[in-house]
Amino acid sequence: IAVRGAKPLSPLQQFKLVLLGDMAVGKSSLVLRFVKGQFDEFQETTIGAAFLAQSVCLDDTTVKFEIWDTAGQERYHSLAPMYYRGAQAAIIVFDITKPETFERAKAWVKELQRQASPNIVIALAGNKADLAEKRLVEYEEAQTYAEDTGLLFMETSAKTAMNVNELFLAIAKKMPKTDTQNPTHAARHRGVNLQDPDAHSTRACCGGN
Repeated sequence: IAVRGAKPLSPLQQFKLVLLGDMAVGKSSLVLRFVKGQFDEFQETTIGAAFLAQSVCLDDTTVKFEIWDTAGQERYHSLAPMYYRGAQAAIIVFDITKPETFERAKAWVKELQRQASPNIVIALAGNKADLAEKRLVEYEEAQTYAEDTGLLFMETSAKTAMNVNELFLAIAKKMPKTDTQNPTHAARHRGVNLQDPDAHSTRACCGGN
């Protein structure tokens, strides 16, 4: 819900965020949980990419993420650069019960480090933490890899909502602070109304759960 009180309209910053990872690791489920607070046990496979938007409120600004959820099938890999080009943030998702998806995540990290924006913020999400008893990728292994490569890392569960909002909040805090008085910035964001339902979160924004 939008900020209320003495400062009802905090500055709005918009950032492009892309989700990458192997098929069936839960990328779409993470986005659905973050944007709508929902989980679908039988989430349909993403074709190409899907677009959603959601905001996170920090102390002094509102960060709106323009989220591109990409398909994980190999046949769509060639389309990925179209979505991560110009992205300021990326979440690379793997399934903690499937080691091959962790290796695929590492390949995505290398690709982004070579071809994406040099200052892109990359987060690694070990999803399906609710299936910990079937874990085949140890937390410490992924944490060490993330530290060595300069990534944010959290284990998440789209099913239980564990660390989903927290992950996007951590990314929001890493986003560059833009001078909202800058004419270029002002022109870019002119017309954005924080009262617009699409411009703020009813769940993840401003302390919502």
